[in-house]
Amino acid sequence: MPVIKIGDRLVGDGQPTYIIAEIGVNHNGILPLALELIDAAVGAGADAVKFQKRNLDKLYAKKYLDNANSGEKTLRYLLPILQRVELTDDDFHQIVDYCKKKHITFLCSAFDPESADFLDHLSVPAFKVASADLTNLPLLDHLVEKGKPLIVSTGMSRMEEVEVSVNFLKEREVEFALLHCNSTYPAAFEDINLRFMDQLRQFGVPVGYSGHERGIAVSTVAAALGASIIERHITLDRTMDGPDHAASLEPHGFRKMVRDIRQISLALGTGEEKFISRGEILNREVLGKSLVAARTIQPGEMITPDLVTVKGPALGISPQKYPELMGRIAVRLIEEDEPFLDRDLGVEIVLDVDHTLHMDWGFTVRFRDFEESLVLQPRMLEFHFTDQDLDEHYPGGDHELKLVVHAPEFFERTLVDLCALDEHHRSQSVALIQKTIRLTREMAPHFVGIPKVVVHTGGMSLDHPIEDRQALYTNLRRSVDQLDTADIEFLLENLPPHPWYFGGQWLTNAFMDAYEIRDFIQPLGLNICFDTSHSKLYCNWAHMDFYDQVRVLLPYTHHLHLADGAGLDGEGLQIGEGTIDWVHFFKLIGAGRPDGYQGTMIPEIWRGHQRGSEGFLIAIQRLSEAYFKAQESDAIEVKGIRGR
Repeated sequence: MPVIKIGDRLVGDGQPTYIIAEIGVNHNGILPLALELIDAAVGAGADAVKFQKRNLDKLYAKKYLDNANSGEKTLRYLLPILQRVELTDDDFHQIVDYCKKKHITFLCSAFDPESADFLDHLSVPAFKVASADLTNLPLLDHLVEKGKPLIVSTGMSRMEEVEVSVNFLKEREVEFALLHCNSTYPAAFEDINLRFMDQLRQFGVPVGYSGHERGIAVSTVAAALGASIIERHITLDRTMDGPDHAASLEPHGFRKMVRDIRQISLALGTGEEKFISRGEILNREVLGKSLVAARTIQPGEMITPDLVTVKGPALGISPQKYPELMGRIAVRLIEEDEPFLDRDLGVEIVLDVDHTLHMDWGFTVRFRDFEESLVLQPRMLEFHFTDQDLDEHYPGGDHELKLVVHAPEFFERTLVDLCALDEHHRSQSVALIQKTIRLTREMAPHFVGIPKVVVHTGGMSLDHPIEDRQALYTNLRRSVDQLDTADIEFLLENLPPHPWYFGGQWLTNAFMDAYEIRDFIQPLGLNICFDTSHSKLYCNWAHMDFYDQVRVLLPYTHHLHLADGAGLDGEGLQIGEGTIDWVHFFKLIGAGRPDGYQGTMIPEIWRGHQRGSEGFLIAIQRLSEAYFKAQESDAIEVKGIRGR
């Protein structure tokens, strides 16, 4: 039976479940709070407490540390928190001494080699490897050299990635355990898929569960299903400020053993696949890492180990492709800290612009990168703004392109909510949207046509549905009436049932159903941005017909976000990787017909802008294929009718 030893405890099959109280960064960078959490873990009966150790200067490029807003929106949210909550080395020495005094094992995640060396000097009995570093072979190799057991989380990763790292560790004959995990905070019950632990058992190592869901039922069931290790976040108060508190258990939660059977049934899953949810993709990008240039590399240089390092965020090729990169000749100038891309491995997608679908298509862009997309010859651009972007000015020149602006979805750590029942929150949201409109007007002279502004209505809740849905629509009407939308086309966007914000899953309470949307916008003379992925997920959740929703909203649709969808939160999937019949969709909207859809469109593929817009290019190619097939099908049908 697979067993490892952590301190003086055997952990694995046939042994008592090893319970880890993950303090993580819930100490908020305050040593007395960290010690109080250790007391809570001891009182709750945990076997170990676990912290996190990072050297941020080694983990992230300097430009992101100096200005987190220069990266993705999720990085702007998380990186300042990590900078604020890091404990000092002296704090860690005191924590280790306190754990010894309290007779509880001290464990810690090492996010970089320097942190691993420091923890080794503290005599940590085992290293925890975070989900974000499962694919970080250089870090794993460094940890292996310490000769201590590893506890490796598998969240954010596909099964083939798990296999690569498992083989890597087995070749080095290190003791390790695998933790099944869904790395979102809080994790949705239907995404947890506890039965996948059976798949991990094939590797012949102890298997456990690291949970971030609400409540305790799922973790209890995981133990009942044979998890050797249970790891859960602990906090003194779930309402405290910080990224993990809401997904943590308060001290009494560690002592409880029962939870609603409905949650258990949702958590069991099928065990047949490793699904990466949208929330995990967000966290994989922020917490994960890429291969980047250790210094500026000139075209024609051979790529050698001294020219490559591993840093976050995960915007380039995976560290698992390190062996493939070695020995290749650089085909472009690669600046220091710039991520390596697939084209550096000889893989490049070329878009035949003359044979793309006959729509005004374009891409999502930011001020910092929009000029890079111009070489792809888009017909429009959709600028996605953060709240901080609204204080900037358009940095480019004039373009014969149509303009679409997507308003920010949150400010600081608060969602934009035009439906908000709290009047102050609603007023703040209205002011932010008005600020977006003002910036759009400033940009308009540099583009052609009337600019469009896409806005999310809000109406979300974190834990429980909002019962008074009519009040949400009443407040939305008030918000719309208060906005000055002159000189722009104001478009509300249909929403998914379970969106991801701040690393966790929320509930949407309005503006999902086509008939509700039509009844709201029609009297106001408004139009919409129709998001196919959002609609598909809503239809899966509400057991509605997706194509019927398309028919109902088509007359009011002036902009399209096209992406595939599957399940309840498989949002922004690549075209053809979900369950939408794209040929049928294009036939419904009248592909190429004079009476068909005549608006703008972007492929809203999740993270499609990364790696040289690879996801966008693939989407345009696949959408074009479906578009022309729809045209051919229509032509054949018309010919058949005329021949009768």
